[in-house]
Amino acid sequence: MIGVAHTGAVFTLAQARHLVATLHPRIDELIRVRADLAELQADLAGHGLSALGGRAEVKGLEARLYAVLDEIQQHGIEVKSVAPVLLDFPGEREGRQVLWCWLEGDTDVRWYHRADCGFAGRRPI
Repeated sequence: MIGVAHTGAVFTLAQARHLVATLHPRIDELIRVRADLAELQADLAGHGLSALGGRAEVKGLEARLYAVLDEIQQHGIEVKSVAPVLLDFPGEREGRQVLWCWLEGDTDVRWYHRADCGFAGRRPI
């Protein structure tokens, strides 16, 4: 990774923001693959045909989805949801363990929550 290096199990806010920016092409790919997979599965379940392909393409899209998820997780990021994409970055704020939180559609990491409160405890930074 170029720029702000991750130093272990805890991300600074700057590191989390840098990773979101760096990984944005992978996140966009995840969103595209997720949409194609959902459409293909719906078409095949509904009429057995799809312009996107058949069972082999489902398997290919699933493999690509898992590969992108794995690539994101290899950075120490927690993928909490795929639809919508929800990423948590273990961090620390004022001496307390928190998760810097990025939700699909956010332009930057602007939220955090205590590790023990989950998404419902999200607060603006």
